Amino acid sequence: MKPFSYARADNRADAIAQAADKALFIAGGTNLLDLMKLEVMAPDRLVDISRLDLAKIDETEAGGLRIGALVTNSDCAAHVRVRQLYPVLSRAILAGASGQLRNKATTGGNLCQRTRCYYFYDTAMPCNKREPGSGCQAMQGFNRIHAILGASDACIATYPGDMAVAMTALDAEVEIENADGAVRLVPVRDFHLLPEDHPEKDNILEPGDLITAVVLPPPAKGRQIYRKVRDRASYAFALCSVAAVVAMDGDRIASAALAFGGLAHKPWRDESVEAMLVGEKPDAALFGRAADRLLAEARGHGDNDFKIPLTRRVLISVLQEATSEGAAA
Repeated sequence: MKPFSYARADNRADAIAQAADKALFIAGGTNLLDLMKLEVMAPDRLVDISRLDLAKIDETEAGGLRIGALVTNSDCAAHVRVRQLYPVLSRAILAGASGQLRNKATTGGNLCQRTRCYYFYDTAMPCNKREPGSGCQAMQGFNRIHAILGASDACIATYPGDMAVAMTALDAEVEIENADGAVRLVPVRDFHLLPEDHPEKDNILEPGDLITAVVLPPPAKGRQIYRKVRDRASYAFALCSVAAVVAMDGDRIASAALAFGGLAHKPWRDESVEAMLVGEKPDAALFGRAADRLLAEARGHGDNDFKIPLTRRVLISVLQEATSEGAAA
């Protein structure tokens, strides 16, 4: 591990002021410390924000929830309002990592976790995300866990998290404070970036930006489902995951929000797929067309070709469950 300096922030303004170039915030550190040990990331300075007053969950005036950036994954998943009103979020969080890691990992940190691409972690291998311009070894290497949507010639890595997938389906927003003290809200669906020519940039955060909360809108009507397909039952990242919020009006689909994990550089949401479902009677043919639309531009790279038919089957299964008799209106 490369030597670094350490500072503890007393408040948000202090934290932001100390976050100069090459300085990183640290809270739970469940991903950052691993990357520092391997020297995949080597910040000159860490600013500890773990003692800031950002660990509360409050109801908003609009009827939603404001989840502080330092709320742990365990506390968020167990919160009574989250379990009652946003069960897809609770289930997604509990599908990730282990109990010990969820006790330490934070809401803000979870959003910022980095890919688990094997070549990103191996400093002996070329990786455009770790070292821009060096190449993407995954293209011709072992790429079973890699992207089938939204990738580029520079990078086929995937975003590994579960929480952000559910938050994308729920239309949540990330609350960010910058160096000038200004606060902005960014939809979770827009927080992460596709790789294009700059895979080294995972998200829209600029130096000094501090995530202060995630804001959930009032709960949507309908059945909420989180389905995660992985190599083993626990402590494994998604090969494909689906967060679905689907409401029925009689025998027709009234609304649908679908977000996917394990398929792209960010949680994936295609509103054209949702639009073709709304107003229709659910049946196998409709769900098949929805899967066709979702995967129209999907591209495998050899070892991950199986993800295309897998995603099709998972989406159809989730839609069947969400629209089955007794589904919430």
